[in-house]
Amino acid sequence: MPDSNGSSAPVLEVANLRKQFGATTALRDVSLELRENEVLALLGDNGAGKSTLIKILSGVETPDAGEIRIGGEEVRIGSPQHARELGIETVYQDLALFDNAPAVGNFFAGRERTRPGWLGPFGFVDDRSMRKETDELIDRLQVKLPDRDADIGLLSGGQRQAVACARAIAFGKRIVILDEPTSALGARESANVLRLIRDAAEQGVATILISHNLEHVIEVADRAVVLRQGRYVGEEQPSKDTHERLVSMIVGGGEDDEQEG
Repeated sequence: MPDSNGSSAPVLEVANLRKQFGATTALRDVSLELRENEVLALLGDNGAGKSTLIKILSGVETPDAGEIRIGGEEVRIGSPQHARELGIETVYQDLALFDNAPAVGNFFAGRERTRPGWLGPFGFVDDRSMRKETDELIDRLQVKLPDRDADIGLLSGGQRQAVACARAIAFGKRIVILDEPTSALGARESANVLRLIRDAAEQGVATILISHNLEHVIEVADRAVVLRQGRYVGEEQPSKDTHERLVSMIVGGGEDDEQEG
């Protein structure tokens, strides 16, 4: 387990996580921690194990060995719904948005608010309450939409990404995981998404950020953990001074390989 040099308590601890797919070992005894109100970048080349790790944390995959602790308590995340119940929200690259629904429909998909009705505990869907809460969330997170009633499919890539990130930040009670949130976005749209990531920490939510864009990582991340070929190889505080060191850890061939050997 990497040493903790921060003052905040870890909200997530991963210890000796292993995952095998047939003859391929995707994760080899990976250990890391995520602290409260922290933005932790998870870096690595394709095949490094990043996707497998976040799928395990999101309840999509089950580890073969190792421990996951949230708030100091060991958990086994059995499904994406269980992950959400534990306070973990994930935004994948495909965003998982409903193109034929507006922002309110996407914010509350699977979380519909109801009010009492003749159906007893099922009640009626409370559209007014959900719309009011959506408007408050959009205003608080400063998400700029040309028309809040427009279907998500009609919005730009950056606006769609902002909605997905805002939804995760709004409902992620403990941890938000963002997989390449600025990929294929322009400078202005990327800046808005990066602002949302910084806002997450201010909302009291810890964030795991997967990104190949080191400039964005340097801008928003407090720490960066590097995986390579399924192994934890090191971490750094992202900055212009540590840029080359991070690249070296990602691609390999430096002192980290000598230490592993």
